[in-house]
Amino acid sequence: MKTFSKITAVLLASTLVLAACSDAKEGASPSPAGNTNASSSPDAKKEKLDLKWMVIADASSQLPSADKDFVKNAIEEKFNVTLKMNYLPLGQDYTNKLNTMIASGDIPDVFYAEGVPSNNYIRDGVARDLTGIVTPAKMPNYFKSWVTEANLKSYQVQSAFKRAPVPYETSYYRTFYIRKDWLDKLNLKMPTNYDELVGVMKAFTFNDPDGNGKNDTYGFTAAGGGASVSMDFPEFLNNGLVGDTYVEGDQFIDVRSDIRMQNVLADIKKLLDLKVVDPDWFLNKYGQHFDKAAQGKAGIVIGQGRDLAFDNNPAGLQMKSKQAGQATADWQPFHPWEKTGTWVETIPGNPFLISSKASDAKVQRSIEILDWLAGEEGFLLTRYGKEGVHYKRSGKTIEVNQDAYKKDVIDNNNFLEIYGWFTPRKPEVFGLNVVDPKITERDKKIVEKINSYKILPSVGTALTVKEGMDLGAMRKRMNELHVQVVYKDKDASSWPQYRQEIMTKFGGKAIFDNYAELASTAKGKTIKFKSEN
Repeated sequence: MKTFSKITAVLLASTLVLAACSDAKEGASPSPAGNTNASSSPDAKKEKLDLKWMVIADASSQLPSADKDFVKNAIEEKFNVTLKMNYLPLGQDYTNKLNTMIASGDIPDVFYAEGVPSNNYIRDGVARDLTGIVTPAKMPNYFKSWVTEANLKSYQVQSAFKRAPVPYETSYYRTFYIRKDWLDKLNLKMPTNYDELVGVMKAFTFNDPDGNGKNDTYGFTAAGGGASVSMDFPEFLNNGLVGDTYVEGDQFIDVRSDIRMQNVLADIKKLLDLKVVDPDWFLNKYGQHFDKAAQGKAGIVIGQGRDLAFDNNPAGLQMKSKQAGQATADWQPFHPWEKTGTWVETIPGNPFLISSKASDAKVQRSIEILDWLAGEEGFLLTRYGKEGVHYKRSGKTIEVNQDAYKKDVIDNNNFLEIYGWFTPRKPEVFGLNVVDPKITERDKKIVEKINSYKILPSVGTALTVKEGMDLGAMRKRMNELHVQVVYKDKDASSWPQYRQEIMTKFGGKAIFDNYAELASTAKGKTIKFKSEN
């Protein structure tokens, strides 16, 4: 029970930090996208403003010194601001830092948030009303290239327009990755079903796949962030639960609260009992599981992102493995459920919000910068660097200068990823063809493989709660009960009882009935949520 006690302490600490934000109270045209020269920009004539943003970033990315941060310099010159970027990887540490800033009254002018916390920020008056601010007239790039007004309308919560979706990746690159070199060494084939997958996990744990004569590897790793049972566990898919929410016939399915979670949790307990999973999986923060895999401590991991295992991605599995001394590492995508469904289509994800304490001038200037980031000029600078230095352009063709990009970006902690928080890496949105010499034939085959997977239809709309619904409390209790089943209960037989508590005492049924109504409108047919066991 020591593991459960440790986990309980982590959950309690997170809860106390989250509670700190409960006392927070609510207290021009975009610039041209053609020239970054401050003297030609009307913004340069405006009052200089100090802006503070809080955004997500990969754990391996850091901002360089001011003289090497050409993006910061371009933004500050073009928009006549001093921009302070706060950043952390998405996860509990990010939420804790943001909550601490909010509780102290130091609300960032612009900040990224996950869905559930964003509801709390709106409820507590932390977020500003965006009516007349996030509009096609003031953010033409945002609406032209990434988000529709219909997306925006379906995204609102608590009868308020106080959050807007960050542009999101419509293609989904979620997949299992495996150490193909370990498979080859042990004369194993790529697993094609659940039993084969578990068999490989056993071999990777007990048969010394790295040949170092030590019992120091595991079959699988994941990240629970000290708060939840990761959906990376294959037991979800093996029990027919795909994605987070979906429509099955005329029923709305919320995967993590579904009655079938009894079997999922029971199977996860069995997998953990086999000792083939990294024992730190629950406490791993997001990104740490990738680091462990790259260090040769685990042979299977789930990841998403087109370039996660590319040869020359400094933040990816392949390159990190080589840097960690795993010279033979060959991370390859695979998926035992590739023909039946690996996930669901994407819908608008997490939002950006604006501080209720920000002045009108700061709000307007921030919106101008965000729209510039969503446009071609900002996209190119924050994804590929400076034209004529890091890439050359001929019409719609962008050719990356690999040496210059490595020297100025990758060797400076890959800092462009911090500024790229607002847009997915999709040059095709602007009709651009990027010729990148770093992209190898192996990389192209990885993308081809992942693109062959079957993706199931989504619910067709952003899912939002009504005023008075406490989605955060419901999900928190749900996660606690998942963890209790996995680490404390002797089996999963109490899940139906726990589920009823979630549906009644914590308002799950009302929330999911509301989601079913939204899905009904989107699908054009009557969809119901079945709460009975």
